[in-house]
Amino acid sequence: MSGAPLSCYRSVVVLHPFPSPLEHQAQYDQHERRRRPRSIHPRPAQRREVHPLQPPNVQGIQPRVQARAEKKRGSKQRSRGRIGYRAPSRRAGGAIVTPVAGTTRDRRECVGRIGGTYFRLIDTAGVDGERIDAAFGKRNRMGMEAAMIRQTMEAARESDLVLLMFDARLGVTSDLSETIRWLRKISHVEKDNGGGDSSSSDRNREIVILANKLEGDRWASMDDNHVLDTLSEVSRAGFGDPVPISAEHGEGLVDVAAVIDRFTREKRARLGLPEIDDTVDRKEGEATKPLQLAILGRQNVGKSTLVNALLRTERVIAGETPGLTRDSISVPWLYKDRPVRIVDTAGIRRGAKRERSNEIEDLAVLDAMRAMKLADVAVLVLDAQARYVQRQELAIADAVVREGRSLIIAANKMDLIVDAEYTPHDFATAVQEQIESRFPMLRRTPVVAMSSLHGDNVFKLMPVAFRARERWARVVPTGMLNRWLEEVLDEHSPPMQGGRPAKIKYILQTKGRPPTFLLFCNVTELPINYLRYLTRSFQDSFDMFGMEVRLIVKKSAENPYSEKSNSKKTTGIGGWQGRQKRLVAGLKKSGKPYQKGQRARHRRH
Repeated sequence: MSGAPLSCYRSVVVLHPFPSPLEHQAQYDQHERRRRPRSIHPRPAQRREVHPLQPPNVQGIQPRVQARAEKKRGSKQRSRGRIGYRAPSRRAGGAIVTPVAGTTRDRRECVGRIGGTYFRLIDTAGVDGERIDAAFGKRNRMGMEAAMIRQTMEAARESDLVLLMFDARLGVTSDLSETIRWLRKISHVEKDNGGGDSSSSDRNREIVILANKLEGDRWASMDDNHVLDTLSEVSRAGFGDPVPISAEHGEGLVDVAAVIDRFTREKRARLGLPEIDDTVDRKEGEATKPLQLAILGRQNVGKSTLVNALLRTERVIAGETPGLTRDSISVPWLYKDRPVRIVDTAGIRRGAKRERSNEIEDLAVLDAMRAMKLADVAVLVLDAQARYVQRQELAIADAVVREGRSLIIAANKMDLIVDAEYTPHDFATAVQEQIESRFPMLRRTPVVAMSSLHGDNVFKLMPVAFRARERWARVVPTGMLNRWLEEVLDEHSPPMQGGRPAKIKYILQTKGRPPTFLLFCNVTELPINYLRYLTRSFQDSFDMFGMEVRLIVKKSAENPYSEKSNSKKTTGIGGWQGRQKRLVAGLKKSGKPYQKGQRARHRRH
């Protein structure tokens, strides 16, 4: 976003207060079912093809968007992800939402908009007493719970507006009381210390409490209802009256949107900025468009550690436990003044080995595949300790190529196997040979041997990624393509097809990203082995490695001067206009029109 810096936008926790397009579609479908007569024959079930890496369709789960805004907090299982789950998007999926407590672990950011108000939204992990004790060193400070609360604390310090959510049906619990005291404590510490840095000292943080899971209005009209007592007790915490909402059904989000809009206008007025900024609607040019970099791989191969090593900060939770990452975490980043959006994804396992007690892992794999489809370059992280490429890693590489993305390989954990006789270059060469034997189109794929834990050769990854995107988006001039085609045809012409010699007339590129070319021939198809020969020659000539080069055969139009084409033309020279002129001239000369066959008789005489 250009114009005002991103820090001038208020952080928020709502996406869309109005009914989403999916809800409108559901109402329309219900109306159509009422109008349509009911059939006596059952409709056959339609089977949907599923990608081999994707799990089967999970009933009741629809991909939704979350918004990037700065703050949102609460105890376990309080449906915080639902706030960023209301507005669907074609570009990104929403936060993973399940009934399992502790589903969210990392903090996930996105950008939201309410009218002309833009904000950043951060979905954080749940806060309870045990995690707060781990954060302040009273318990295991190096465990996963401590890492989760550190992510939440960092998001709280960066935010302007904290939305503290709790389950109103449970009342005021000890976890809620601990969280409120913790918010007061970090606020007082920052005020006493001057905010630490300038960005924290300039913030006037506001805290709003959201009472979630209050559907409808029966809770406000019942006589013996503990909800009103709970809201009254929470209002004495010093953060104002709680806002009743239902994130699952989208009720009460209008009130939250009003709070966000009010705080945003106050901040923009304090900074001397206009109330509505139109600069955020400007589209990014090709030069300023960030590199979309997706980190893929199996579980426990070091993807999160690689992201932290590149960012040089503990941005995502990393550890030795497999399956720590669940949501696909997108992080904006500047590498040598070049914008990058790096996405850390969950580990992808085969469907037979996934956890079946809940659908969290299936949803995490779907989110990882969605991030791969939106990426420019996909980084496949390998575990060098395995000494060879696993079958699941080959399946991931195949999915990347079929989707049309550019692929590079990161051989991680090289510090555990490298010795004097076995160098990183030897392992990179072995990986290239294994991939080429399985997928010939991926020969000479770039491989970077590294150790993300110690930071060895991590800096070599980004130049390779930028060069891969340049090759992936390259547009080759048509003249250069046809000169290359002439040289290839001189070396090896295409074989005969259907008893007639196949001829490739010319070639042109229809698009890049991925590179796609049209071969205009006199036949409808060419043998697959000859297309592979063209692909190999093209990759060698134009350095198109690590991606799929798509060659499409198209039969060119027929020659209009051939005998087959002229047999259909009966108008003669000049077409019907010339024939009409000749008939008029003959009528003027003889006074009567020519009879059928009269011209032939004149020629014979």
